[in-house]
Amino acid sequence: MVTFPNESAKYRTAREKLLRKEIELRRAMEAVAEARRALPAGGLVPQDYVFDALDGDGRPAKVRLPDLFTPGKNTLILYQMMFPRHPQETREVAKGGETAKLARQDQPCPSCTALLDQFDGAIGHLEAAGFNFAVVAKTALDNLLALGRDRGWKNMRLVSSAGNAFKRDYNSETAEGAQIPLLTVFHRDGDGIRHFWSSELDFAPAEPGQDPRGIGTCEILWNLMDFTPEGRPNWHEQLQYAGQAPGAHCH
Repeated sequence: MVTFPNESAKYRTAREKLLRKEIELRRAMEAVAEARRALPAGGLVPQDYVFDALDGDGRPAKVRLPDLFTPGKNTLILYQMMFPRHPQETREVAKGGETAKLARQDQPCPSCTALLDQFDGAIGHLEAAGFNFAVVAKTALDNLLALGRDRGWKNMRLVSSAGNAFKRDYNSETAEGAQIPLLTVFHRDGDGIRHFWSSELDFAPAEPGQDPRGIGTCEILWNLMDFTPEGRPNWHEQLQYAGQAPGAHCH
């Protein structure tokens, strides 16, 4: 049995009880992952979407969805970002950097931005493991690239869907044009590119006092808070924090 210095018997008994719950959670998470992997084939991508992105030489170019797959890697993890932000977003806008030049309604979602701050460092590992990753946003490519420079993103492929209906077709944009955050996975097989899975918890009713936690198992920031005695605070990510230099990123 593991013990730590000066802990009481009461603490150890409660901790062993909690450990049993953590083991149950681990088993449940693996059971969900196994069921996800066993999903039947999803729908084929209905059209040849064309995006704005940078080519291999760093020049603006038109790219198609198949171009986001590198040779030998048949799965694409795509984060559909809220950029521009939701019309009801009330958090502060960026006050420094290139992003600050955008009008309030055209700036990015702070939560999406914070999540991508966390993802950026993982991309090299993810690609080495055999996967593709990209971020798609409705904003113009120049705006998305400027945000990447402001945040110090080095690894993520940034793609604009400003000229197509991709985000609306894949449930990341309302009929009124409001943006919705969504993690979507595509898989390429002999028939073409198929939708495999999306974070549909974002559309399911949330538990009382919680947000939907559509991709809660990989939200590093919030999961770290769950390990603390305070738990998740009544707090929201911001594009900049008090005392942070204008235009500085959060790495």
